[in-house]
Amino acid sequence: MASKQTRYEALVKALHGDLYRYAFWLVHDKHIAEDLVQETFLRAWKALDSLKDEKAAKSWLITILRRENARRFERKQFDMSEYDEPTIIDNISSTTEQEIENQWLREKISKLDVDYREPLILQVVAGFSGEEIASLLGLNKNTVMTRLFRARNQLRDALTREERINKGLANG
Repeated sequence: MASKQTRYEALVKALHGDLYRYAFWLVHDKHIAEDLVQETFLRAWKALDSLKDEKAAKSWLITILRRENARRFERKQFDMSEYDEPTIIDNISSTTEQEIENQWLREKISKLDVDYREPLILQVVAGFSGEEIASLLGLNKNTVMTRLFRARNQLRDALTREERINKGLANG
């Protein structure tokens, strides 16, 4: 039991930050991300004996986290109405330029098709290689690389469109 506890504590210490960042990118909510990470580590504790290769721990935990996120939608029954739209608060005067750029990037990434968004987040936020992403998503590495290429191109095109619009407004 002591060795299992030691292994588990080492996993939590080494990978908690990476898992939280990935979860936050998935759900865009601090509290839900924390819950997802907690559930992920709970499931990891229960199945820790099935982890044979410590080098695969990060991929293993990300897979658990993705499944936990999917379970969240299976359990939750949405009661949506037209009035449930989130209220946007204008805090631009107190927001730094970097925060504005980060928010813009998050918004554009969230608008990408899930086939492009998920590999990009796994690479940029979680730091996975193309091969690791392919393994996590059950895809061919070439497919992953193509999706990453297309995701970056879509982000670049969005930036270019926005720059053109801003220049048009400034000159008009």
